[in-house]
Amino acid sequence: MTQGAGLEATAGATAAVPHVPAYGASTPPGSVPPAPAPEPMPDGYTPTEKLPVVGPGHTIADTRLVPPEDRPTVALTSVTDPEADPLADGEGPGPLYVVGDVHGYHDELREALAEQGLIDDKGSWAAGNARLWFLGDFTDRGPDGIGVIDLVMQLSAEAAAAGGYCKALMGNHELLLIGAKRFGDTPVNSGAGTASFQAAWLLNGGQRTDMERLEDHHLQWMSRLDAMAEEDGHLLVHSDTTAYLEYGDSIEAVNDAVTEALQRSDADECWDLFRKFTKRFAFRDEDAGPVAVRELLDAFGGERIVHGHSPIPYLLGEVGSEDGEDDGPPAVEGPHVYADNLAVAMDGGVTMAGKLLVVQLPLGA
Repeated sequence: MTQGAGLEATAGATAAVPHVPAYGASTPPGSVPPAPAPEPMPDGYTPTEKLPVVGPGHTIADTRLVPPEDRPTVALTSVTDPEADPLADGEGPGPLYVVGDVHGYHDELREALAEQGLIDDKGSWAAGNARLWFLGDFTDRGPDGIGVIDLVMQLSAEAAAAGGYCKALMGNHELLLIGAKRFGDTPVNSGAGTASFQAAWLLNGGQRTDMERLEDHHLQWMSRLDAMAEEDGHLLVHSDTTAYLEYGDSIEAVNDAVTEALQRSDADECWDLFRKFTKRFAFRDEDAGPVAVRELLDAFGGERIVHGHSPIPYLLGEVGSEDGEDDGPPAVEGPHVYADNLAVAMDGGVTMAGKLLVVQLPLGA
């Protein structure tokens, strides 16, 4: 088994779906043909809209996430000088980094990785035995989703050769792109009328240039991505939803179920998988949120959930203003820690002029 991105109501609720463009679309004029009239979205799928702040939370780059007594006992290695690193020869694991939703912003990704010392000025792996996890959603909305996938695949090979690793999780936009390529306009049972992957992909920022450059090896790589993983007490997932519980009672079982569903290549089954991975906001309610997080942690292990999918500005209700005036780009300085400090949101909202987050875990003081 190898390692393995649409708003929706809090788990168990269904919201009405206004037909509005997907958030953060920033495609240059003329690069994507006009989308066809949007078809009904699946049950539980709602487009991004302004949301109130629900429950406590903070967005502070230097928030301590794990108390000193709970931190890993292995030494965390420096990524600035891999050759001088005492752990560079594979004697132990290197530091752990996670990357939030990229959505085709290839240049911003390279800048963020370089800022953390993970790649050099040529875009090659420079972090020795460091461990790097991408939380999914590599394509759509931004200008170069295939370039992002190529970079992640390249870094995976280079990191492995250096004694570290670079891995990635399945996001709902990977499922969307796979479905648009495989099934196109084939009608699927959306639960809310006729729908298709092609229409949903266009509605949610699908880029014509990505589809034109998408090759078989990209599809094969995406189709084998895991849905979840656990590292150093962090349960890594793409979506802030409890829908993972519908696919198994262990990480291995969930990953196997997702991979097998994609291998069967049934349009309705893949649509249902996409629909469930598109759910979000299960952790944001002040009372129900921590309960939902603990349900996942009890089932799959770990002490904290780290997820992407829901942009931090929307979790905090910091996009736009009541009178409709533009307040400028959302202020995102780091991960958003919430749900009784049990959940860490990593989608900095790069598609809405926010920030593409690359951070080391556990969060330092």
